[in-house]
Amino acid sequence: MARPRLLVVSMSLPVTAKRTGEESWSFTMSPGGLVSALLGLKEFETKWIGWPGVDVHDAIGKKTLSITLAEKGCIPVFLEEVCDQYYNGYCNNILWPIFHYLGTPPEYRNDATITYQSQYEAYKKANQIFFDVVKEHYEEGDVVWCHDYHVMLLPQYLKEYNSKMKVGWFLHTPFPSSEMYKTLPSRSDLLRSVLTADLVGFHTYDFARHFLNACMCILGVEATSEGIVDQGKVTRVAVFPIGIEPERFINTSELSEVVQYMKKFKNDFGGRKLILGVDRLDTIKGIPQKYQAFEKFLEENAEWRGKVMLLQIAVPTRNGIGEYQKIKDQCHYHVGRINGRFGSISSVPIIHLDCSIDFNQLCALYAITDVLLVTSLRDGMNLVSSEFIACQKAEKGVLILSEFAGAGQSLGAGAILVNPWNIKEVSSAIGEALNMSHEEKERKHKINFQYVKTHSTQQWADDFMNKLIEITTSAELGAGLAATLELPEHDVIQQYSKSNNRLLILGFYGTLTQPMKNQERRGDGMNLELHPQLKERLKELCSDPKTTVVVLSRSEKCILDKNFGEYNMWLAAENGMFLRHTSGEWVTRIPEHMNLEWIDGVKHVFKYFTERTPGSYLETSEASLVWNYENADAEFGRAQARDMLQHLWAGPISNASVDVVRGGQSVEVHAVGVTKGSAMERILGEIVHNKSMATPIDYVLCIGCFLGKDEDVYTFFEPELTKKAKSLSSSGSDSPKKVSSTIVDLKGENYFSVAIGQTHTKARYFLDSSDDVVKLIGKLCTHNNA
Repeated sequence: MARPRLLVVSMSLPVTAKRTGEESWSFTMSPGGLVSALLGLKEFETKWIGWPGVDVHDAIGKKTLSITLAEKGCIPVFLEEVCDQYYNGYCNNILWPIFHYLGTPPEYRNDATITYQSQYEAYKKANQIFFDVVKEHYEEGDVVWCHDYHVMLLPQYLKEYNSKMKVGWFLHTPFPSSEMYKTLPSRSDLLRSVLTADLVGFHTYDFARHFLNACMCILGVEATSEGIVDQGKVTRVAVFPIGIEPERFINTSELSEVVQYMKKFKNDFGGRKLILGVDRLDTIKGIPQKYQAFEKFLEENAEWRGKVMLLQIAVPTRNGIGEYQKIKDQCHYHVGRINGRFGSISSVPIIHLDCSIDFNQLCALYAITDVLLVTSLRDGMNLVSSEFIACQKAEKGVLILSEFAGAGQSLGAGAILVNPWNIKEVSSAIGEALNMSHEEKERKHKINFQYVKTHSTQQWADDFMNKLIEITTSAELGAGLAATLELPEHDVIQQYSKSNNRLLILGFYGTLTQPMKNQERRGDGMNLELHPQLKERLKELCSDPKTTVVVLSRSEKCILDKNFGEYNMWLAAENGMFLRHTSGEWVTRIPEHMNLEWIDGVKHVFKYFTERTPGSYLETSEASLVWNYENADAEFGRAQARDMLQHLWAGPISNASVDVVRGGQSVEVHAVGVTKGSAMERILGEIVHNKSMATPIDYVLCIGCFLGKDEDVYTFFEPELTKKAKSLSSSGSDSPKKVSSTIVDLKGENYFSVAIGQTHTKARYFLDSSDDVVKLIGKLCTHNNA
């Protein structure tokens, strides 16, 4: 059986090309765990799409390079004239600084052709070029895995081309707090595109949480434990900490050549304790802060002078860019000054190398290091920490790790965590590490080595792909069921006619009212009135002795009384917290001990935004509050809703047991568990007891325009669909009776759950608008008269 294909899309290919002739090329394999992880996914035939690291403008060069790369499983993307403003511009000059908390840089003042907008246009064009290459090579059933901030628009382009395409996106850098991300001019476009992917992955929970907060605050969507919910569509957001290839480092550190290097280095260092730093020469790596902390340590611990040294390997990146030359000069200044203060004729305390070193030599250094010092000011993961742990077999050196490196959440238990901005704290950590007992070193090393050994790069890739396949497979199964989602009216009517005890559960707003676009507004809100063509038909339906009708709404009691007082039906107000038959009195169904202390605080916030948003209004009830801005200016209303969510989470609901439901043009806050589905069992128990129901319910039609968690009402009656025996409480007396029998005897063909106006739903079927509900009820009434 042929393996499924995986198309990996990233800025760069795993090889860098160099032209050696008109039709000939040489290649250098790129370092890093990502390459080995993705090429090691044995269950997939992997094709890698990316920039080859060189601009190629002639047709012969493009053709020969493509042919040669194809032999390596690689497909080149030729960016040509767009490359500079795309990669050096938008990616590295705008996105990278914001994602690493460095802020938005000023625009170029000396070149009117280079602006935020011109760089963003180049970014869009480059993402389009990536898309064109994917489209050219895509085959039905392929999985597409997009990597990093360079291709944030690609998921949307792919899904617009083929909505069934399996698409994942993973970010290898930090995702900033929403306050920092909000400064990005194109913030909404990038978020909406990423949300079209089936699975979005991050290295740490902090990064995932920041992403979820940004989506809530900027887009106004709902966040759940699974991800983001927008108009019924769920985008899964999950955490996948990347690792290394531990066996590669373990095995290399045991090679005879490496053992010889270890002996040589120990001899060269003259018995001094070794503190090692291995970083890219980058503003976020905190190398100047590292030097200042080491200087502080030498100042306060004179007994260690001449007995400890700091070896810093600073691998050059982005040579020629001003900011990087500045950080290089800054490092050299600190090294010269500290060596001048604490050095001697025979030794200096700091050795700074502006270069990368041979892999075997690096493993040898890791193996003999006493302290690895990582002082990143912001880092996606920092795999140097894992590499060091894998190579430590005999020394059991200590890891000092910045809390701002992603690895802090994975390796913090076996490390000394520090704030790199706190020079005194890092200095103290150096002293603690150098003086740590052998037993404590052993304990910390054992914890981290076990983690590094089991959480490999390969495991990371497997976990992400397994989750993506699981999600897309479930979606396909759901799509298979949803292929016939348009309500089959003939079946609804036919099964209705055959049944003996029918239950109809109907929403109110958007279901039994006029279509939303035709609603009349009043000064303080929506004038909720029954659809004029429905009145007589609904009355006729309710008069059928075989049919029980329940209107289940978030509306207040008075609104339901006004619209349905003359009908023979059940009314469930405020999501079922209050219940009555139209011939009786309202009964409170609020669960005991429900904490509603948050109500006043939320109401205060809602009133504040109502006063400042013309056309918006507040709906209050005993267990929930709704702010509706449907009659406000659409753009302004959305902006106000985003700000409101931030105020709510920061204040009145920060520690409250509430659910926040984000509607299309509303924000609802209600107590946890106050959903239509959770109320359904209480409602059903009351109805069964009141009617002394003896015949099992054998037909259910549930129609509504429900949002978020209220969609649980659609799944309440989903049978294993044989017999559903329930023990149902009724509120008919002080001592509630239990109704225990086969109250619901429902077959699959006799259950119809219907959502109004949306296809991404837990309901089995959909109708376009309440006009269709009117027609359907009319046909059911016609059957009653037949």
